[in-house]
Order: sequence, then structure tokens, then C-alpha cells
Amino acid sequence: MSAAHFSSDAQVEAIGLRVLACTLPKAEWTHAAHLAAAAWVIAARKDLDPARDMPGIISAYNVASGIANTDTGGYHETITQASLRAVAAFLASQPAHTPLHVACNALLASPYGSRDWLLRHWSQALLFSAAARRRWIEPDLGPLPFAG
Repeated sequence: MSAAHFSSDAQVEAIGLRVLACTLPKAEWTHAAHLAAAAWVIAARKDLDPARDMPGIISAYNVASGIANTDTGGYHETITQASLRAVAAFLASQPAHTPLHVACNALLASPYGSRDWLLRHWSQALLFSAAARRRWIEPDLGPLPFAG
């Protein structure tokens, strides 16, 4: 994983704005972009409640990108809510006035930057179940290391 995915706060903001506008090209909706969009919403969009608003934002983005939100694809509630909690906890742990792109790069270099970090807390069967996709399901392997 690259040590520096983002070179400016404007780059992170552009991802967030294009996700909100449903204009980010599907090919650019990478793991890094998911985390950057979450970080931007948490840090910069105080008018949004991430836990409440991101499900609709992601679902709308998926539809606009041709991705159906079903029991087997598209929006995933447990992954989204766990990721939002991880990003919020990580951002809160950063020194005051850390530029958002620097925090995003550090997040991506941390254990939460790994695509499989959730599998330390959820079994694959539970995490990828239709139930976990539809609603929040508590971890079955071990609690998350931050408040929920």
C-alpha cells in the first residue's frame, strides 16, 4: 500500500463531493476513496450525521454507478457503520490541526487501511451474510477496539 495516497485536503474533499453528487467514476470508488469520503464527511461536513446519512449517500451513489443494493451486493450496513466508527476513532486520535489528507494517508497505512481488518472481529460467514448487509450486526470474534 502506498504511503501517500493523497497529496492535499482538496483531493480528499473532491472525492467526498463527487460521492455526494454521485459523479465519482465507479473505477475511482476504491478502498482508499471509501475511507477518504468517510473521513471528509466526519471532519468537514458537520451538517451530516455520518451514521445516519452515509447509508443513503452510499446507496444513492451505488444506484447512480449501476450497482444494485441487494442482499449480495452494493450497500453493506455492518461494514459501513464499523468503518465509520474506525475512521472517527482514528481521526480523533490524530494531533490537533493534522491536515485531513495527512490523516487519511496515516489511516490507510494503519491496520484500518487493510481491506480485511473487519475479519479480525467478524467471521467471514457472518460479515458477508445478508443480515449483516441489511443491518448492524455485532462482531462475533471480538469487540471493536473503539467505542461504538
